[in-house]
Amino acid sequence: MQTITTALDEGQTHAADWAGDWLLAPPDPAHRVPCHVDPRDMRRLELHAVLTAAGIAPSPGDTEAIERLSALPDAVHATLRRWLGCCAQCGCAG
Repeated sequence: MQTITTALDEGQTHAADWAGDWLLAPPDPAHRVPCHVDPRDMRRLELHAVLTAAGIAPSPGDTEAIERLSALPDAVHATLRRWLGCCAQCGCAG
């Protein structure tokens, strides 16, 4: 790891304001933990993200509907994401 030494910024009054701060080295891809996400789980996460981006916050009662939609094939799910993405852009969902 490396520490960065720079001049004080206008807002800093002491070197102690940034003492102990350093940049982390980028992660080594070889040390990543192998992980496989089930496609159904990935579709469920993507659906939550697209709904939220469209301004539609899923309520607790929507869990069953989201689970059933996540079980649909990738092509159907891609269409749902496209439709909801359009809603997020034009604002018709909110």
